Amino acid sequence: MTSSTVPGLQVQPPSARDFGDTLRLLLTSGGVTNSSIRSVLVRLLGKPIDECHALCVPTAQWGHPMCGPASVRGFVSAEPTRHLTGLGWASLGVLELTALPSIGAERWVPWVLAADVLLVDGGDATYLCHWMRESGLADLLPSLPDTVWVGVSAGSMVMTPRIGTYFVEWPSAPDDRTLGVVDFSIFPHLDLFPQNTLADAKRWAADIGVPAYAIDEQTAITVVDGSVEVVSEGQWTKFES
Repeated sequence: MTSSTVPGLQVQPPSARDFGDTLRLLLTSGGVTNSSIRSVLVRLLGKPIDECHALCVPTAQWGHPMCGPASVRGFVSAEPTRHLTGLGWASLGVLELTALPSIGAERWVPWVLAADVLLVDGGDATYLCHWMRESGLADLLPSLPDTVWVGVSAGSMVMTPRIGTYFVEWPSAPDDRTLGVVDFSIFPHLDLFPQNTLADAKRWAADIGVPAYAIDEQTAITVVDGSVEVVSEGQWTKFES
């Protein structure tokens, strides 16, 4: 694991306890898709969206065969992703994790420290996990008590202990393990695709070994100081381990 520091900043390897006491998580399937999720986001930010500075992270897309240059451009430009990058931020920048190891922490860490929110897109969660560790971002996150993490799909799943082989699309993934910041797993896009039915989610959950949530595009899970809350105008199910 790569450790990244800047003068005066002490960064320790993360643990679930570290994250639970600091970083505020908004874990979604499809983004900020309704007024309930938007209200929670504003509460987590502590100020209006149009006063907040955001960095978007497209990295997970490169690890998924259904994503590529066009989908990454759409995410970054906020054109088709009005539920995340297109919410009306004061500023919107790009944080590409694959570039960070080559430019040095003294450049990119201040960018992260200056951001109010990290908007982390979907793709392959194991690929995203790999680059969070390689870049040093995983080490830095426990030092960001005022930062909100908004994940979509893989951007949410990366915070869980496992995603299940059902969701692994990156050929170089050693297994289905991810960061383990939270103690539950997430089955996203419930009923959005033919292969994402509740029956599919039940089969997936039976092998995951931890508590898990199946959530649709109108549902989000918040984690603040270790407290978990489901916010939904749609459908969701919790599976006990």
